[in-house]
Amino acid sequence: MGYPLDQLNDEEAIALDLRPHWWFFVRQVGALVLAIMAGVIALVLGAPVIVNAIIGVVILAALVWFGIRYLAWTTTNFVVTTDRLIYRSGVVTRQGIEIPLERVNTVFFKQSLGERLIGSGDLTIESASETGQQSFSNIRRPLQVQNEIYRQMEDNENRKFDRAAGGGAPTLSIPEQIDKLDDLRRRGVITEAEFAAKKDELLRRM
Repeated sequence: MGYPLDQLNDEEAIALDLRPHWWFFVRQVGALVLAIMAGVIALVLGAPVIVNAIIGVVILAALVWFGIRYLAWTTTNFVVTTDRLIYRSGVVTRQGIEIPLERVNTVFFKQSLGERLIGSGDLTIESASETGQQSFSNIRRPLQVQNEIYRQMEDNENRKFDRAAGGGAPTLSIPEQIDKLDDLRRRGVITEAEFAAKKDELLRRM
């Protein structure tokens, strides 16, 4: 089940909706496989009833552990939208974080050799929000996710400039759009760097 669409803002769309990588299950699957193998060996060798009973309890415990982990997997979302980054997790109690794209400063990814082979890794996001820095593990294809976040940040910034310049309405000439952007700069709505970049873009259209 994906991230619920009714929790999106107006005109907001989902770019990525990810569950944790299958490596999320590795310990639980390993324990279950080992328990089942022990049960098979015990049956083949004709182990005493008490041994079979103990192994049966171990297999049941491994199944329960896997089931709990699976529930955690189904309730964990790492979502990139056109406006923000969203992370939700938790089975009984829910927790999460939201980071507006305009507050994201830098996105780092980290992969060990083994993680590169299986397509998993970690993401660290530095932002201007109160949380400062957030790390997320077991992310599928972290390099592609990093690129998508930067792509959505750029698109989000372009939309912000278009709205600031009047949505590209034909009634505004390029000099008028620059004047409007300059007014926003003076009022602190956009930064000097943002103003200069958008001004250059508008001048190239003349």
